Amino acid sequence: MIRSLMFLPGNTPNMLINGDTLGADALILDLEDAVSPSEKDSARVLVRNYLKNLKARKQFFIVRINSTDTDYWQDDLSEIIPVKPDCVMPTKVNGDKMLNKISDFISSLEKKFDIPEGTTKLLPLIETAEGVENAFNIASANNRIFGIALGAEDLSADLRCRRTKEGSEILYARTRLICAGRAAGVEIFDTPFTDVNDIEGLCKDINFARGLGFSGKLVISPRHIDYVNELFSPTEQEINYAVEVLECIKEAEKLGKGAVSLHGKMIDAPIVARAKQVYEAAYPSGTRL
Repeated sequence: MIRSLMFLPGNTPNMLINGDTLGADALILDLEDAVSPSEKDSARVLVRNYLKNLKARKQFFIVRINSTDTDYWQDDLSEIIPVKPDCVMPTKVNGDKMLNKISDFISSLEKKFDIPEGTTKLLPLIETAEGVENAFNIASANNRIFGIALGAEDLSADLRCRRTKEGSEILYARTRLICAGRAAGVEIFDTPFTDVNDIEGLCKDINFARGLGFSGKLVISPRHIDYVNELFSPTEQEINYAVEVLECIKEAEKLGKGAVSLHGKMIDAPIVARAKQVYEAAYPSGTRL
């Protein structure tokens, strides 16, 4: 279960070294916006060496590469694919053709370095109006797609709208990505909350995103990680109810019952599906039932 995905600049050794102590479920090692053109080469080497020398990978490691409309993206991939990041985050993704181009290049590198094809997953960052409209094609582009993510800062610039904490200007984009991701069977991650000090606003934003159906949230501040992890995790009440539902269904199946009720309410397929989702999030190993 990946709830929090923390961005770390690829050109800052101290932040990279301490990254695995921050508590994020995934770390995004950034070679794009956080790195100036003059530091691209050194950042690639730094990220490569960081991944290469990790003794144990506790988190899910993602590398954000530069856009395919730059001269950097192939160099990014050539440097980092040999050290086997879990995932690559392409930026400013507008459609499936861009992703297939990246995927084909990754395949050539996996073959070159004797890495099983398809090992490296993709998490496209959708941050343009065109990308939002093509969200399903992006989410279902190829078998490498692990999930899709929303980048609202660049998107709001592309939409020529004012970015607000309330986020009404990105509601359509959020719901479009959620429908596309669920239809394609991949995870969907919400845009970061950019005010580091507004914890009340952060929690409101997290709860709204979770309520819409997002799987988790991108994070730009270590201060936000614990809040994202907590609020994207099932509550004790939700877990207890999910267990009751599943135990009730299990008992009904033993007795050959076609219909069953719990606390006076009929348990139908959507309720069971939701209970399974909550249970799997709470007990990923499935050891309790």
